[in-house]
Amino acid sequence: MVDGNTQNTAGIRPAIRRKPDEGRERYLDMVQRERALLLEQGIARSTEQLLDAAGALSPGDHDSETVKETASGDQLRSVLPVQTWLPLSVHLIALEKGILKIAPLQELSDRQTDSLVSTITRSGFRVNEVVTEIWDRAELLDTLRAVHDLSADRCEKTLAEWLADIDNGLMLNQFMRDMMAEALQMRSSDIHLVQDNASDAPNWIKYRIDGDLMPMHLLPSDAMARLTTLLKRDAGLNFGDRTTPKDGRFGFTWQGRGIDVRVAAGPQGQDGEKLTLRLLDRAALKGFDELFRRHEEIAEFLSRQLSPEIKGGGGLILLSGPTGSGKTTTMYACVQKIDRRRRHVLTIEDPIEYELRYATQWQVRPGSVGGEFGDLIRASMRHDPDYIVIGEMRDGETVETALRAAESGHTVISTIHADTALQTFERLRSLMPSTRERASTYTLAQQMRAILNQRLIKTLCQGCAHKTRADEVLTEAEIKVLGVENKTGVSTHNLTGCDLCNRTGILGRTLLLDGLLITTPIGGRDAVYKALMENVNDVTRVDGVVFYSRGEGVVDLVRSGLIDPRNAVLHLIE
Repeated sequence: MVDGNTQNTAGIRPAIRRKPDEGRERYLDMVQRERALLLEQGIARSTEQLLDAAGALSPGDHDSETVKETASGDQLRSVLPVQTWLPLSVHLIALEKGILKIAPLQELSDRQTDSLVSTITRSGFRVNEVVTEIWDRAELLDTLRAVHDLSADRCEKTLAEWLADIDNGLMLNQFMRDMMAEALQMRSSDIHLVQDNASDAPNWIKYRIDGDLMPMHLLPSDAMARLTTLLKRDAGLNFGDRTTPKDGRFGFTWQGRGIDVRVAAGPQGQDGEKLTLRLLDRAALKGFDELFRRHEEIAEFLSRQLSPEIKGGGGLILLSGPTGSGKTTTMYACVQKIDRRRRHVLTIEDPIEYELRYATQWQVRPGSVGGEFGDLIRASMRHDPDYIVIGEMRDGETVETALRAAESGHTVISTIHADTALQTFERLRSLMPSTRERASTYTLAQQMRAILNQRLIKTLCQGCAHKTRADEVLTEAEIKVLGVENKTGVSTHNLTGCDLCNRTGILGRTLLLDGLLITTPIGGRDAVYKALMENVNDVTRVDGVVFYSRGEGVVDLVRSGLIDPRNAVLHLIE
């Protein structure tokens, strides 16, 4: 929503529709040369795999909330519940313009085919025809093993076999891999493991799915101790030390793609341990166009700031919000939007979560000489960057050096903890040294381009959500708060769920934005500086400042049937 007092949209043009394969064409020549070099070294990588590693979206990746007619086999497997296709011994090849291509080990019955198509349709895809490809049986078996070997369907069986013979190291390794496969299949971002030796303490493995922890597996303490020891060993940690917090990482392959696992270990109780595994799956990263699909004006403004045609303009783009609101995901989406073939992107992170092809990435080393955020920002400016990406604004030195970098002509992108877009200004000023507050605030007013404050809100499973009218689930007062008509069609949460959503009624989360864009030329920003010094709320009333309310985004999601209107009311009155 554009605030009623700030409808000046200078510099905001209608969003431009881009070809979904634009990013793939951008890096195609580089990838082809890299593939040839890898083949000479005996490393087999397909062009598609290398394009995926570069973060270039394929057709069909960019629109997850509308009916799609095109998807790769990996995309289908990542969305469909494993129990709907794995027992069929069928390889999902691709969905191309409504034609589903499959390679079954045995001929499917009409009922099995109809059931598979029904599940795919309820997942948001359109299937007009099913085409069966005949593969060599040995080749198909190899493919099925490669793609399905770490299937989540095996996890419970593997666990039971291991617990029956707890000293069996092979089964322990298999369970660890199947556990991570299960977590990825269920769209988990983290795995939590608690190993506690107290006789009455539960040793749970929990997955964080759509922001909530779900208890999955309960293990005896001695079994959990073996599992945590194995995970720490693979992550390169001292598995004999249970008292010192430490971090490590390792990788494994799932469905033909590499997964990074970041491991954090710490003490639990008197003689136990807590492990948290962050699953970093590049394929799960959302692209720029997908993230900002419902915020086209903001997307177009940011696209110009990230355009390869702009050089030396400088400026600061900040992504704010609480912990777990997706700031890092949005930051990576912005980096992927930049043409890294023509522009030098340098990131400064703690820790580096995803490796970005064609970008320079520096790891912060807290406590070491020259290794802090501020030190690395100063050093980065000697490496001719076009964009400097800072993982987080944590202290005054980071803020000061970031402002100087923006002032010297670099576009700086960073994240910071704040509750609203306007509060982001206050948060930045609170980190500034008191002796330089006025000068730093002036630079901030001059260099700020955009602040996006974001939240993640759970979206309803479209396969089982109840369809109804607003006046059947909301009071008159709530309807007034939402600003919808009594007969507006809405969707409500199905508490029993279905197979698509693991019986939760929730399937994924979407972005809610509180956005503030400053389109005024640098020479005309005295009013912005004055507002920052006197009353930050006045910033939204300054000519050339465009403000978008999170509330309007909530109402749009209700009208689209993506969130429960009762949940939306809570977001509007909080």
